[in-house]
Amino acid sequence: MYFLASDEASFVTGAAYFVDGGWSIM
Repeated sequence: MYFLASDEASFVTGAAYFVDGGWSIM
């Protein structure tokens, strides 16, 4: 969760949101 919460991976979480349907954010 730390990687997803990091500002450096903000664009990664955004891409993962569309790919995983938001499960990565959860």
